[in-house]
Amino acid sequence: MRSEGRHPFHHWVRLEQPRLGTRVVAASDEFFGAKERLIDFNDPVFIPDKYDDHGKWMDGWESRRKRTPGHDWCVVRLGIPGIVRGLDIDTRHFTGNYPPEASVDACVSNHDLPDDGDWYELQPKTTLAGNSQHFLPIENEQPVTHLRLNILPDGGVARLRVFGEVTPDWSRFGRDEVIDLFALENGGRALAASDEHFGSMHNLNLPGRGVNMGDGWETARRRGPGHDWVVVALGHPGRVERVEIDTAHFKGNYPDRAELRATRLDRSALTGLGAISESWPVLLPETKLEADRQHFFDTALHDVGVVTHVRLSIFPDGGVSRLRLIGKLANHGS
Repeated sequence: MRSEGRHPFHHWVRLEQPRLGTRVVAASDEFFGAKERLIDFNDPVFIPDKYDDHGKWMDGWESRRKRTPGHDWCVVRLGIPGIVRGLDIDTRHFTGNYPPEASVDACVSNHDLPDDGDWYELQPKTTLAGNSQHFLPIENEQPVTHLRLNILPDGGVARLRVFGEVTPDWSRFGRDEVIDLFALENGGRALAASDEHFGSMHNLNLPGRGVNMGDGWETARRRGPGHDWVVVALGHPGRVERVEIDTAHFKGNYPDRAELRATRLDRSALTGLGAISESWPVLLPETKLEADRQHFFDTALHDVGVVTHVRLSIFPDGGVSRLRLIGKLANHGS
C-alpha cells in the first residue's frame, strides 16, 4: 500500500478513464455514494461539512449497511478493451465505512451487464485497510472489456484504478491506411520521462486536444545542465510520415525547441530507455517551437524506416500537450 509518490504501475496507462469511454454500468447499491464516482478522473477529496439527503457526502461509491446475506458489487465497462496489469482499490477518506475485503472479476462481453456465467476471477479476495491505496499486480494476459468490483460485505471505495495496455483490433485498418501510431486507442503509451512534475507523460496521447495546461506533459523548471525527454512506444511497428507537436495552453512555459529520435525495439524493453535513446536515429532535427500552437512536420522528417519507439526531447524544459505520430502500419515481415 502507498498513498504518496510514484506508484508501481506508472508505466502502464489508466484504462478506467471516462474520457476513453469507460462507464460504470451497474451497482448492487449506491445509497450513500453514486457508482460513477468510482472512476472519477480526479483524486478523491474529503469535505468535512458536506451532507446530502442520504447523510454524509463521500467522494466515492458507497453502499448502505447490508442487513441481509451476500455482498455488494459494481460493474465497470472499459471504453477500450485492454490487458489489466495492475489495480488500485482506493479507500482514501473512508475510515469507519470501508469494506474489510474485496475481489475483482473480469470478462469479455458485448453487453453492458454480462451474464453471471461470463465472469472469471481476476483478483482473489484481498484484505483492505481504511483510508489507503491498495496496489495489486495482476498476472493475466487476456484482454477484458468488463470488471466487477466485489466488496465484502458492504461499504465505500473512493476510486478503482485500472492499469494496463490497450489491445487494438488491427484488422479494422486497411493495409495502406494512415493512422496515429502513438494514439492511446491504437495501443501507444509513454514509457519513461526525465520529469513529470506538473503533468503526466500519459497525457501526450489522449484523445482530442488538451483541455487546459494541466492536461499535458510538463516538467519542472530546469536549473542545471541538460534537457528533458520522454520515450514512447507505438501501438504497432510502423513508418512515421507526419508528426504533430501541440503546445496548446502552454504559453510562458512551452519548450523552446524539440527533437525526435526513433528506433525499433522489442516492446518489452522498459529499462534504461533514457540513456540508450540519446543515440537513436534522428526522426525530426532540433526544431524551434512556439507557444500555444499545433506544429506539423512532414518534409522535415528523416526516413528512419520501421520504428517501434520514439524519444521526444524538449530544450531545455516545459510543457507539451499532445504528440501525434502519424504513419502506416508495417507488415509483419518488414
